[in-house]
Amino acid sequence: MMTKRTAISAVIAGVVLLLLTAGGVYNLLTDDGVSQAAPEETAEPVDPLAEAIAAAQQRLTDLPGDYTTWAELGSAYVEQARVTADPSYYPRAEGALQESLTLRPDGNDPALTGLGALANARHDFAAAAEFARQALAINSYSATAYGVLTDALTQLGDYPGATAAVQQMLALRPGIASFTRASYDFELHGDIDNARAALEQALDGAQGSSAELFCLYYLGQLAFSNGDLEEAAQRFGAGLEQAPNDPSLILGQARVDAANGDVEQAVRGFQNAVNARPLPENFIEFGQYLESVDRQEEAQEQFDVVTTVRTLFAENGVADDLGTALFAADHGDPATALTAAQAEYERRQNVDSSDAMAWALYSAGRYAEALPFAVSATSIGGINALFVYHRGMIESALGMADQARASLSLALETNPYFSPLHRDEAEQALAALGGPN
Repeated sequence: MMTKRTAISAVIAGVVLLLLTAGGVYNLLTDDGVSQAAPEETAEPVDPLAEAIAAAQQRLTDLPGDYTTWAELGSAYVEQARVTADPSYYPRAEGALQESLTLRPDGNDPALTGLGALANARHDFAAAAEFARQALAINSYSATAYGVLTDALTQLGDYPGATAAVQQMLALRPGIASFTRASYDFELHGDIDNARAALEQALDGAQGSSAELFCLYYLGQLAFSNGDLEEAAQRFGAGLEQAPNDPSLILGQARVDAANGDVEQAVRGFQNAVNARPLPENFIEFGQYLESVDRQEEAQEQFDVVTTVRTLFAENGVADDLGTALFAADHGDPATALTAAQAEYERRQNVDSSDAMAWALYSAGRYAEALPFAVSATSIGGINALFVYHRGMIESALGMADQARASLSLALETNPYFSPLHRDEAEQALAALGGPN
């Protein structure tokens, strides 16, 4: 018979430890799946994560010295922040995890792993890597700690280290968590076939669980990022049949609707997505789509919310210089773009921060300085259509016609729907250079 203590652990062990990238969100799942609220249509909605948190809180009321439950509660709060887009859970997570360490200062790898996941969620990737390494020094068989380390090293731009970490994770626990990590690693290096195959393996292991929705979303997003609207729609649609209110799937379908020119359906989808998950990047994406269909006042309404939301995240320890830099560069504020991009690049040197530096410098008219960053952003094998577009525009500004033509052709061939805001600009710039290769 399962004890109350074991039941709490089993549910909390299903939480998601965050990985947030500018190119997408890949989450560390346990093989048991993700705790999610049931769809609203269910007669008696159940939120296993909230129930597990409440059970852990009750247990700690009875047994305040239970360091393991403190660690589990902290990790659950990190997941709750993701689910609700409410960063006020991060200080609660930190408090619970630090209490666990106070109670058990030595040999407490669950608390260290949880602190690493929290640091990743707050974009403090150097700290996350250090916490993960400390956890692995205690328990070298922790697949979860290797997942946190993979996240951190990816964001720090240590791609060989990240690949090695995810391979260790695969060896220890070849399941949903490690397959999704491996998929992202393959995608970053341009191996789309293996990226898809890894997600298919994850999906096979997730059948019948809430983690199936997660896998379907990322299969859809992988297809969309490579210009395959038909497969993207099929994946998102399959998920929405099971969970019509899932924010990620709603957002994915909105992107497909936008690409297909279904403006009203896309607007409804984006609006539902920001209502359900009010993240800065979601408001910006919605606003930029509205800009692209000449609904400027509505776009500005979305952008006006971003500052407030960013302030809330910053007050809870989350840095968003990357998003700030790209938004400012896109909207005629090169000074803000450069300040934010430089802050992000000091924090981490990866393809995302390199691209932000390139685009910020481009927005400031400093094209020669921008080019090395654009080259770095497109140098590890993966083809991010937005990054390649940025590179092409910089090359064009420098009079490098052949290179610009090749870059802009590649961006539009890879994903002609890469940006509703910049797609027309890419096509016009390419036409001025003589058309596609």
